[in-house]
Amino acid sequence: MSRYLDAKYQPLVAYVPGEQPRDMQYVKLNTNENPYPPAPGVIEAVQAEAGRLELYSDPVCADLRDALAGRYGANRENVFVSNGSDDILNFAFMAFGGSGDRAYFPDISYGFYKVYAELFGHAYCQIPLREDFSIDPTDYLALNGFIAIANPNAPTGLALSRAQIEDILQSNPEHMVLIDEAYVDFGAESCVELTAKYDNLLVVQTYSKSRSMAGARLGFAIANAALIADLEKIKFSVNPYSVNRMTLAAGLATLKADEYCMENCRRVVETRRKTVDRLRLLGFEVLDSRANFVFARRPGSDGGWLYRELKARGVLVRHFDTPRIRDYLRITIGTPAQMDVLFEKLEEITKHPITQ
Repeated sequence: MSRYLDAKYQPLVAYVPGEQPRDMQYVKLNTNENPYPPAPGVIEAVQAEAGRLELYSDPVCADLRDALAGRYGANRENVFVSNGSDDILNFAFMAFGGSGDRAYFPDISYGFYKVYAELFGHAYCQIPLREDFSIDPTDYLALNGFIAIANPNAPTGLALSRAQIEDILQSNPEHMVLIDEAYVDFGAESCVELTAKYDNLLVVQTYSKSRSMAGARLGFAIANAALIADLEKIKFSVNPYSVNRMTLAAGLATLKADEYCMENCRRVVETRRKTVDRLRLLGFEVLDSRANFVFARRPGSDGGWLYRELKARGVLVRHFDTPRIRDYLRITIGTPAQMDVLFEKLEEITKHPITQ
Protein backbone atom coordinates (compact mmCIF):
# COMPACT_ATOMS: atom_id res chain seq x y z
CA MET A 1 0.00 0.00 0.00
CA SER A 2 1.46 3.34 -1.02
CA ARG A 3 1.51 6.41 1.16
CA TYR A 4 -0.60 8.20 -1.45
CA LEU A 5 -3.74 6.09 -0.96
CA ASP A 6 -6.54 8.16 0.52
CA ALA A 7 -6.84 7.35 4.22
CA LYS A 8 -10.51 6.39 3.90
CA TYR A 9 -9.59 3.53 1.57
CA GLN A 10 -6.68 2.13 3.55
CA PRO A 11 -8.82 -0.17 5.77
CA LEU A 12 -10.75 -1.53 2.77
CA VAL A 13 -10.68 -5.31 2.40
CA ALA A 14 -11.04 -6.00 -1.32
CA TYR A 15 -13.16 -8.72 -2.85
CA VAL A 16 -11.20 -11.91 -3.59
CA PRO A 17 -12.24 -13.55 -6.89
CA GLY A 18 -11.91 -17.26 -7.50
CA GLU A 19 -8.37 -18.32 -8.26
CA GLN A 20 -7.20 -18.71 -11.84
CA PRO A 21 -3.95 -20.75 -11.51
CA ARG A 22 -1.83 -21.57 -14.54
CA ASP A 23 0.62 -24.05 -13.10
CA MET A 24 -1.23 -27.04 -14.57
CA GLN A 25 -4.40 -27.99 -16.45
CA TYR A 26 -7.32 -28.08 -14.02
CA VAL A 27 -10.90 -29.22 -14.12
CA LYS A 28 -12.18 -25.80 -13.16
CA LEU A 29 -15.22 -25.96 -10.89
CA ASN A 30 -14.52 -22.91 -8.74
CA THR A 31 -15.92 -19.78 -10.40
CA ASN A 32 -19.42 -20.81 -11.56
CA GLU A 33 -18.70 -20.41 -15.24
CA ASN A 34 -20.99 -22.13 -17.71
CA PRO A 35 -19.35 -25.31 -19.03
CA TYR A 36 -20.86 -24.88 -22.50
CA PRO A 37 -19.65 -22.50 -25.24
CA PRO A 38 -21.41 -19.27 -26.23
CA ALA A 39 -24.49 -19.41 -28.43
CA PRO A 40 -24.25 -19.98 -32.19
CA GLY A 41 -23.51 -16.74 -33.99
CA VAL A 42 -21.74 -15.07 -31.07
CA ILE A 43 -18.19 -15.61 -32.29
CA GLU A 44 -19.09 -14.40 -35.78
CA ALA A 45 -20.75 -11.29 -34.36
CA VAL A 46 -17.68 -10.52 -32.27
CA GLN A 47 -15.36 -11.01 -35.23
CA ALA A 48 -17.45 -8.64 -37.34
CA GLU A 49 -17.13 -5.89 -34.74
CA ALA A 50 -13.42 -6.54 -34.21
CA GLY A 51 -12.77 -4.79 -37.51
CA ARG A 52 -14.42 -1.60 -36.26
CA LEU A 53 -12.47 -0.97 -33.08
CA GLU A 54 -11.48 2.51 -34.21
CA LEU A 55 -15.07 3.55 -33.40
CA TYR A 56 -16.57 4.04 -29.96
CA SER A 57 -19.37 1.74 -28.90
CA ASP A 58 -22.92 3.04 -28.51
CA PRO A 59 -22.97 4.64 -25.02
CA VAL A 60 -26.72 4.12 -24.58
CA CYS A 61 -26.55 0.50 -25.82
CA ALA A 62 -29.82 1.10 -27.66
CA ASP A 63 -30.06 -2.06 -29.76
CA LEU A 64 -29.20 -4.38 -26.90
CA ARG A 65 -31.55 -2.61 -24.50
CA ASP A 66 -34.36 -2.93 -27.04
CA ALA A 67 -33.65 -6.63 -27.46
CA LEU A 68 -33.54 -7.22 -23.70
CA ALA A 69 -36.75 -5.24 -23.28
CA GLY A 70 -38.41 -7.51 -25.83
CA ARG A 71 -37.10 -10.63 -24.10
CA TYR A 72 -38.33 -9.55 -20.66
CA GLY A 73 -41.53 -7.71 -21.53
CA ALA A 74 -40.29 -4.22 -20.73
CA ASN A 75 -39.38 -1.01 -22.57
CA ARG A 76 -35.95 0.41 -23.36
CA GLU A 77 -36.23 2.94 -20.55
CA ASN A 78 -36.66 0.04 -18.10
CA VAL A 79 -33.36 -1.60 -19.05
CA PHE A 80 -29.82 -0.69 -17.99
CA VAL A 81 -26.73 -2.31 -19.51
CA SER A 82 -23.18 -2.18 -18.23
CA ASN A 83 -19.84 -3.95 -17.90
CA GLY A 84 -20.96 -7.04 -15.99
CA SER A 85 -23.45 -7.23 -13.15
CA ASP A 86 -20.69 -6.31 -10.70
CA ASP A 87 -20.53 -2.92 -12.41
CA ILE A 88 -24.27 -2.49 -11.88
CA LEU A 89 -24.05 -3.54 -8.23
CA ASN A 90 -21.28 -1.00 -7.80
CA PHE A 91 -23.42 1.77 -9.29
CA ALA A 92 -26.45 0.70 -7.24
CA PHE A 93 -24.56 0.79 -3.95
CA MET A 94 -23.07 4.14 -4.97
CA ALA A 95 -26.45 5.62 -5.89
CA PHE A 96 -28.81 4.01 -3.38
CA GLY A 97 -26.78 2.24 -0.68
CA GLY A 98 -26.62 5.24 1.64
CA SER A 99 -30.37 5.76 1.85
CA GLY A 100 -31.98 5.25 5.25
CA ASP A 101 -30.02 4.39 8.35
CA ARG A 102 -27.95 1.62 6.70
CA ALA A 103 -27.72 -1.00 3.95
CA TYR A 104 -28.94 -4.52 4.71
CA PHE A 105 -27.80 -7.82 3.22
CA PRO A 106 -27.17 -11.41 4.45
CA ASP A 107 -24.08 -12.25 6.46
CA ILE A 108 -23.29 -15.17 4.14
CA SER A 109 -23.78 -13.97 0.59
CA TYR A 110 -21.94 -12.45 -2.34
CA GLY A 111 -18.80 -10.89 -0.90
CA PHE A 112 -18.98 -7.74 -2.99
CA TYR A 113 -21.96 -6.34 -1.01
CA LYS A 114 -19.84 -5.67 2.05
CA VAL A 115 -16.98 -4.36 -0.09
CA TYR A 116 -19.23 -1.87 -1.88
CA ALA A 117 -20.84 -0.69 1.36
CA GLU A 118 -17.41 -0.03 2.86
CA LEU A 119 -16.05 1.48 -0.35
CA PHE A 120 -18.76 4.14 -0.33
CA GLY A 121 -18.72 4.63 3.42
CA HIS A 122 -22.26 3.34 4.01
CA ALA A 123 -23.35 2.00 7.36
CA TYR A 124 -24.52 -1.57 6.90
CA CYS A 125 -26.01 -4.54 8.71
CA GLN A 126 -25.31 -8.14 7.76
CA ILE A 127 -28.37 -10.16 8.72
CA PRO A 128 -27.54 -13.74 9.80
CA LEU A 129 -28.88 -16.60 7.77
CA ARG A 130 -30.92 -19.24 9.56
CA GLU A 131 -29.17 -22.35 10.87
CA ASP A 132 -30.04 -24.14 7.63
CA PHE A 133 -28.43 -21.27 5.65
CA SER A 134 -31.74 -20.02 4.27
CA ILE A 135 -32.74 -16.35 4.29
CA ASP A 136 -35.59 -15.54 6.67
CA PRO A 137 -37.67 -13.05 4.67
CA THR A 138 -39.26 -11.67 7.84
CA ASP A 139 -35.82 -10.30 8.79
CA TYR A 140 -36.14 -7.87 5.87
CA LEU A 141 -39.59 -6.48 6.64
CA ALA A 142 -39.97 -2.77 7.43
CA LEU A 143 -36.29 -1.90 7.44
CA ASN A 144 -35.15 1.68 7.12
CA GLY A 145 -32.58 1.32 4.38
CA PHE A 146 -31.30 -0.16 1.13
CA ILE A 147 -31.71 -3.95 0.85
CA ALA A 148 -29.60 -6.25 -1.34
CA ILE A 149 -30.45 -9.94 -1.68
CA ALA A 150 -28.88 -12.47 -4.03
CA ASN A 151 -31.60 -14.84 -5.19
CA PRO A 152 -30.50 -17.61 -5.47
CA ASN A 153 -28.03 -16.76 -2.77
CA ALA A 154 -24.33 -17.41 -3.16
CA PRO A 155 -22.55 -19.49 -2.03
CA THR A 156 -25.51 -21.48 -0.66
CA GLY A 157 -27.62 -21.75 -3.82
CA LEU A 158 -30.84 -21.43 -1.81
CA ALA A 159 -33.64 -19.22 -3.15
CA LEU A 160 -36.64 -17.26 -1.92
CA SER A 161 -39.93 -17.41 -3.76
CA ARG A 162 -41.26 -14.45 -5.71
CA ALA A 163 -44.06 -14.12 -3.16
CA GLN A 164 -41.57 -13.85 -0.29
CA ILE A 165 -39.67 -11.11 -2.10
CA GLU A 166 -42.93 -9.31 -2.83
CA ASP A 167 -43.62 -9.26 0.91
CA ILE A 168 -40.25 -7.55 1.40
CA LEU A 169 -41.07 -5.00 -1.30
CA GLN A 170 -44.47 -4.20 0.17
CA SER A 171 -43.05 -3.65 3.64
CA ASN A 172 -40.28 -1.31 2.43
CA PRO A 173 -42.12 1.08 0.09
CA GLU A 174 -39.78 4.02 0.76
CA HIS A 175 -36.51 2.15 0.24
CA MET A 176 -34.69 0.39 -2.60
CA VAL A 177 -34.70 -3.40 -2.81
CA LEU A 178 -32.04 -4.89 -5.10
CA ILE A 179 -32.51 -8.52 -6.14
CA ASP A 180 -29.35 -9.97 -7.63
CA GLU A 181 -30.47 -12.74 -10.01
CA ALA A 182 -27.10 -13.87 -11.33
CA TYR A 183 -28.16 -17.54 -11.05
CA VAL A 184 -31.92 -17.28 -11.53
CA ASP A 185 -32.03 -19.22 -14.81
CA PHE A 186 -31.00 -22.44 -13.07
CA GLY A 187 -34.24 -22.98 -11.20
CA ALA A 188 -35.37 -19.95 -9.18
CA GLU A 189 -38.29 -17.56 -9.72
CA SER A 190 -37.36 -14.25 -11.32
CA CYS A 191 -38.77 -11.00 -9.95
CA VAL A 192 -38.53 -9.13 -13.27
CA GLU A 193 -42.32 -9.08 -13.63
CA LEU A 194 -42.58 -7.26 -10.28
CA THR A 195 -40.62 -4.28 -11.61
CA ALA A 196 -43.79 -3.08 -13.37
CA LYS A 197 -45.59 -3.08 -10.03
CA TYR A 198 -42.99 -1.75 -7.57
CA ASP A 199 -40.95 1.40 -8.20
CA ASN A 200 -38.47 0.45 -5.45
CA LEU A 201 -37.31 -2.80 -7.10
CA LEU A 202 -34.09 -3.20 -9.07
CA VAL A 203 -33.48 -6.65 -10.61
CA VAL A 204 -29.91 -7.32 -11.74
CA GLN A 205 -28.88 -10.16 -14.04
CA THR A 206 -25.75 -11.21 -15.90
CA TYR A 207 -24.66 -12.89 -19.11
CA SER A 208 -21.83 -14.62 -17.24
CA LYS A 209 -23.65 -17.72 -16.00
CA SER A 210 -26.65 -18.87 -18.02
CA ARG A 211 -25.44 -17.26 -21.27
CA SER A 212 -21.80 -18.46 -21.26
CA MET A 213 -20.27 -14.99 -21.47
CA ALA A 214 -18.26 -14.61 -18.26
CA GLY A 215 -15.25 -13.43 -20.24
CA ALA A 216 -17.20 -10.80 -22.17
CA ARG A 217 -18.37 -8.84 -19.08
CA LEU A 218 -21.99 -7.95 -19.68
CA GLY A 219 -24.78 -7.38 -17.19
CA PHE A 220 -28.18 -5.74 -17.21
CA ALA A 221 -30.79 -4.45 -14.80
CA ILE A 222 -34.53 -4.02 -15.11
CA ALA A 223 -36.51 -1.47 -13.09
CA ASN A 224 -38.87 1.45 -13.48
CA ALA A 225 -37.67 4.25 -15.75
CA ALA A 226 -36.71 6.63 -12.93
CA LEU A 227 -34.33 4.11 -11.32
CA ILE A 228 -32.79 3.29 -14.70
CA ALA A 229 -32.26 7.02 -15.33
CA ASP A 230 -30.46 7.24 -11.96
CA LEU A 231 -28.12 4.44 -12.99
CA GLU A 232 -27.55 6.02 -16.41
CA LYS A 233 -26.58 9.26 -14.67
CA ILE A 234 -23.99 7.44 -12.56
CA LYS A 235 -22.67 5.47 -15.54
CA PHE A 236 -22.29 8.61 -17.68
CA SER A 237 -20.44 10.24 -14.79
CA VAL A 238 -17.92 7.40 -14.69
CA ASN A 239 -17.55 5.75 -18.12
CA PRO A 240 -20.25 6.06 -20.79
CA TYR A 241 -18.45 3.57 -23.06
CA SER A 242 -18.25 0.82 -20.46
CA VAL A 243 -19.60 -1.85 -22.84
CA ASN A 244 -17.36 -2.34 -25.86
CA ARG A 245 -18.51 -2.95 -29.43
CA MET A 246 -17.70 -6.67 -29.42
CA THR A 247 -19.53 -7.32 -26.18
CA LEU A 248 -22.62 -5.46 -27.40
CA ALA A 249 -22.60 -7.59 -30.55
CA ALA A 250 -22.16 -10.77 -28.51
CA GLY A 251 -25.05 -9.78 -26.27
CA LEU A 252 -27.38 -9.28 -29.22
CA ALA A 253 -26.36 -12.51 -30.92
CA THR A 254 -26.88 -14.43 -27.69
CA LEU A 255 -30.46 -13.19 -27.35
CA LYS A 256 -31.17 -14.33 -30.89
CA ALA A 257 -30.17 -17.84 -29.79
CA ASP A 258 -31.83 -17.65 -26.39
CA GLU A 259 -33.31 -21.15 -26.53
CA TYR A 260 -29.79 -22.56 -26.93
CA CYS A 261 -28.80 -20.88 -23.65
CA MET A 262 -31.92 -22.01 -21.83
CA GLU A 263 -31.38 -25.58 -23.03
CA ASN A 264 -27.85 -25.43 -21.61
CA CYS A 265 -29.36 -24.31 -18.31
CA ARG A 266 -31.60 -27.37 -18.36
CA ARG A 267 -28.55 -29.55 -19.01
CA VAL A 268 -26.76 -27.98 -16.05
CA VAL A 269 -29.80 -28.54 -13.83
CA GLU A 270 -29.91 -32.22 -14.79
CA THR A 271 -26.18 -32.60 -14.11
CA ARG A 272 -26.70 -30.81 -10.79
CA ARG A 273 -29.36 -33.36 -9.81
CA LYS A 274 -27.03 -36.26 -10.56
CA THR A 275 -24.17 -34.51 -8.79
CA VAL A 276 -26.23 -34.11 -5.62
CA ASP A 277 -27.14 -37.81 -5.68
CA ARG A 278 -23.52 -38.86 -6.11
CA LEU A 279 -22.26 -36.53 -3.41
CA ARG A 280 -24.80 -37.91 -0.95
CA LEU A 281 -23.68 -41.45 -1.76
CA LEU A 282 -20.19 -40.36 -0.71
CA GLY A 283 -21.54 -39.10 2.61
CA PHE A 284 -21.86 -35.40 1.77
CA GLU A 285 -24.61 -33.11 3.01
CA VAL A 286 -25.77 -30.91 0.12
CA LEU A 287 -28.00 -27.84 0.23
CA ASP A 288 -30.97 -27.57 -2.13
CA SER A 289 -29.33 -25.43 -4.80
CA ARG A 290 -31.20 -23.47 -7.45
CA ALA A 291 -27.93 -22.26 -9.00
CA ASN A 292 -25.23 -23.70 -11.26
CA PHE A 293 -23.26 -24.88 -8.24
CA VAL A 294 -23.80 -26.93 -5.11
CA PHE A 295 -22.74 -26.19 -1.54
CA ALA A 296 -21.71 -29.33 0.29
CA ARG A 297 -19.78 -30.72 3.23
CA ARG A 298 -18.80 -34.17 4.43
CA PRO A 299 -19.46 -34.42 8.18
CA GLY A 300 -16.25 -34.90 10.10
CA SER A 301 -14.17 -33.46 7.30
CA ASP A 302 -12.13 -30.32 7.05
CA GLY A 303 -13.27 -28.34 4.04
CA GLY A 304 -9.88 -26.73 3.54
CA TRP A 305 -8.15 -30.09 3.47
CA LEU A 306 -10.64 -31.48 0.95
CA TYR A 307 -10.15 -28.41 -1.24
CA ARG A 308 -6.36 -28.81 -1.14
CA GLU A 309 -6.53 -32.53 -1.88
CA LEU A 310 -8.75 -31.93 -4.89
CA LYS A 311 -6.49 -29.14 -6.14
CA ALA A 312 -3.45 -31.39 -5.87
CA ARG A 313 -5.30 -33.85 -8.11
CA GLY A 314 -6.17 -31.20 -10.70
CA VAL A 315 -9.71 -30.25 -9.63
CA LEU A 316 -10.48 -26.70 -8.49
CA VAL A 317 -13.45 -25.98 -6.24
CA ARG A 318 -14.13 -22.95 -4.03
CA HIS A 319 -13.47 -22.95 -0.29
CA PHE A 320 -14.32 -20.04 2.01
CA ASP A 321 -12.26 -20.06 5.18
CA THR A 322 -14.82 -18.16 7.23
CA PRO A 323 -16.88 -19.12 10.29
CA ARG A 324 -19.98 -21.29 9.78
CA ILE A 325 -19.02 -22.37 6.24
CA ARG A 326 -15.37 -23.41 6.42
CA ASP A 327 -16.32 -27.10 6.23
CA TYR A 328 -18.24 -26.52 2.99
CA LEU A 329 -17.12 -26.60 -0.63
CA ARG A 330 -18.85 -24.68 -3.38
CA ILE A 331 -18.69 -26.87 -6.47
CA THR A 332 -19.59 -25.47 -9.89
CA ILE A 333 -21.61 -27.79 -12.09
CA GLY A 334 -19.52 -28.65 -15.14
CA THR A 335 -20.10 -31.06 -17.99
CA PRO A 336 -20.90 -34.67 -17.10
CA ALA A 337 -17.33 -35.57 -18.03
CA GLN A 338 -15.91 -32.92 -15.71
CA MET A 339 -18.11 -34.13 -12.87
CA ASP A 340 -16.89 -37.68 -13.49
CA VAL A 341 -13.33 -36.44 -12.88
CA LEU A 342 -14.45 -34.71 -9.69
CA PHE A 343 -15.97 -37.93 -8.36
CA GLU A 344 -12.99 -40.03 -9.42
CA LYS A 345 -10.79 -37.77 -7.29
CA LEU A 346 -13.25 -37.59 -4.40
CA GLU A 347 -13.42 -41.37 -4.31
CA GLU A 348 -9.61 -41.50 -4.14
CA ILE A 349 -9.60 -39.06 -1.26
CA THR A 350 -12.49 -40.52 0.72
CA LYS A 351 -11.01 -44.02 0.84
CA HIS A 352 -9.22 -42.67 3.92
CA PRO A 353 -10.78 -41.17 7.05
CA ILE A 354 -11.24 -37.45 6.46
CA THR A 355 -10.12 -36.09 9.81
CA GLN A 356 -7.12 -33.97 8.82
